[in-house]
Amino acid sequence: MKEINSTRRRTLLKGTAAATAVSVVGCASPLTTSSRPRVVVVGGGWGGLGAVRALATGGKVDITLIEPNDDFMSCPLSILYIAGYAQSSDFQRSYGAVDALGVRRVKDRVVDIDRAGRTVKTATQSIPYDFLVLSTGLEYMEEALPGYAAARDQFPVGFRAFEQAAVQRQVAAFVEQGGNFVITVPKPPYRCPPAPYERACMIAQRMKEKGTKGKLIVVDANKHPMPPPLAKPMQTAMREMYGSQIEYITEADPKSIDAGRKVLSTSKGDIPFSHANIILPMRAPGLIRKAGLGERFAAVELPSFQSKADKSIFIIGDSGARRCRRAATSPSAPASRSASRSSRPSPASTRKPDWATRSPLPAAICWGKVSTSLAIMINVTSSISIGDPPSIKFQVDQAANAASSKGAMDWGKNIWNAMLG
Repeated sequence: MKEINSTRRRTLLKGTAAATAVSVVGCASPLTTSSRPRVVVVGGGWGGLGAVRALATGGKVDITLIEPNDDFMSCPLSILYIAGYAQSSDFQRSYGAVDALGVRRVKDRVVDIDRAGRTVKTATQSIPYDFLVLSTGLEYMEEALPGYAAARDQFPVGFRAFEQAAVQRQVAAFVEQGGNFVITVPKPPYRCPPAPYERACMIAQRMKEKGTKGKLIVVDANKHPMPPPLAKPMQTAMREMYGSQIEYITEADPKSIDAGRKVLSTSKGDIPFSHANIILPMRAPGLIRKAGLGERFAAVELPSFQSKADKSIFIIGDSGARRCRRAATSPSAPASRSASRSSRPSPASTRKPDWATRSPLPAAICWGKVSTSLAIMINVTSSISIGDPPSIKFQVDQAANAASSKGAMDWGKNIWNAMLG
């Protein structure tokens, strides 16, 4: 599984969420005699919204969505905002469509999970559940880079919703002022491996248009762009389209950062900079680890995405499914399989599924944009035999092209509309 362990994609979790939702509806609840189990979904991003949409179909469950933000903000495709080619509002949507489904929406942040009492706790209340769907995203491993935590406000990562604005300001200042702009790339796993190279290309395009004097230095801890199937076309794009703007340094591990001196120390020497986008290693949020649901990432059963530690909890998105969470999943490959299960089986839901020897996992697709008009598509199909790791197949554009760029935008708009209107 060397290949899949180095792969991380933008996450479109409708398929995963649908499979999870069907499994949730299908499991017997020991805590309620109601025909409508209480399901709490934590996180109103791509995965959480996919779960809410799937669960709301048919009115079989009472749903509570817990999300601290007033609106949805997409990370996929927001590079266009970060690089100055779009407005932040182009990637935001209201949660009004969720409210219209009859979903109870709680604007708060979960601080603890009481697994024994089956409640999630926020700063102001405790909310009971029969089943819990966690789509909580990720957190940055700040301790991995000495000097970072003391100056985090100067070095926004921008891999979580609404953090893009801080990175956009850094980019805008660099484009006007020039100098050295450093982008670091950690070793996998991290969210969306193409993203650092995509950022470099899109900022480099802006440099060319504005005549910015300086260099964009990509400091990569890896031997080549991630994921491996993307390496050749992405490296070709960086070299042929932006050879005068991008300096690409490989196998350079960041060791420390000095915000005062503006120096990044690496295994290949010190690199001075004027601006920096430090992309840190990532892990599941402390909430998941505190609840005993996993270590660096949550431990889940595939293809159900059910927690190995607690059968009433399903974990989707960046914090779970370590072997396949690096694949951006598209609509409901596993849902049809899961739907064949009884709508209310006995608590033997802890058994391994008996409906297939090999089950398809949600299909995957993403794009790495290298300019406003060109992108590289990665299409991934995967399946799993119970007890074995996933089998992964890649289809990758051999060169950036206009059709894939248009496909990326159409994909995003269609999904946003399906989730939120």
